[in-house]
Amino acid sequence: MSFAHPWLLLLAPIPFVLALLWRRQRGSLTVPSLQLWDNTSLGRARYLWVLPTCRVVALTLLIIAMARPQAGSTQSIQVSEGIAIQLLVDVSSSMSMSMQMTDGKNRSRMEVAKVLVEKFIAGDGDELHGREGDLLGLITFARYADTRSPLTFGHDALLELVRDLEIQERPNEDGTGYGDALAVAAARLKQLDDPEIRQMRSLEGEVASRVIILLTDGENNSGQHMPVEAAGLAKEWGCRVYSISLGEHPQEFSGQALESPQLSEAERVLEHICIETGGVFRTAFDYDSLLAVYAEIDQLERSRIATRDFAQIAEWFWLPLASSLLLLFTAFLVEATWLRAVP
Repeated sequence: MSFAHPWLLLLAPIPFVLALLWRRQRGSLTVPSLQLWDNTSLGRARYLWVLPTCRVVALTLLIIAMARPQAGSTQSIQVSEGIAIQLLVDVSSSMSMSMQMTDGKNRSRMEVAKVLVEKFIAGDGDELHGREGDLLGLITFARYADTRSPLTFGHDALLELVRDLEIQERPNEDGTGYGDALAVAAARLKQLDDPEIRQMRSLEGEVASRVIILLTDGENNSGQHMPVEAAGLAKEWGCRVYSISLGEHPQEFSGQALESPQLSEAERVLEHICIETGGVFRTAFDYDSLLAVYAEIDQLERSRIATRDFAQIAEWFWLPLASSLLLLFTAFLVEATWLRAVP
């Protein structure tokens, strides 16, 4: 229990002081002797003390009500400003080319990509911290872009989809159409502004950042949208694009994400997309360099968690106020009827 104006409680003794002054100053009649009334009953006069007592208590309660007693509690909640991330993975036939693992063994680019995308989502307990609390979606592309998973908080189901990814082996569907994939991803992120979509995705807070992570090993040669056109849509809709180009030849690597000074024409396009949208372009040639790129992106795009304190306060001034008014009304009523005194 607390008071909004506790200094008013200093006035609490005033009703008692006024009662004492009133008692000393009230009128009296001087008589020579009280023997005539020795055997006379006091009757209702014995209750006359009730009236001043009620007034003192009522005024005291009125002062307490003016001090505004309050009862409440302070609570803290963590509000996460989430990130929506669209993961774009190339599944064209060129992803069957081999990449070197940490142990020196070779595995296909597709297998390495699946391992690292899975670690990016769930975390590896070391360099990658996982994307818990973020909204994630998965789009694969060869000649055509396919939405494998809409934006979701259900990362367990998303991980199963990542593990089941396979290279597109049909010749008529092979190719690299990441321009279409970028356009689809940007449109999916733009839909987060739609109230119906937000309700469907159970979105309560603000989406602090909209990110597209594009992993490819070739140049765009299919689809209806040119990469630069798709980048324009992403920029207009507030999406940052991070592009990762899988190269064939290792270059100097210092343990950090690679920035190659000599880029191919296809890589220049990817770099332009990233610069245009505020993202980052990196190249990778083996497991370790690709891990470094995903670790860099993981650090750049983190959810911001803020703690907000709020207090729930219940006003209780009405209780002493109501009691005070009730006592004053009762005292007035009794004084005018049952304990009415002749001046």
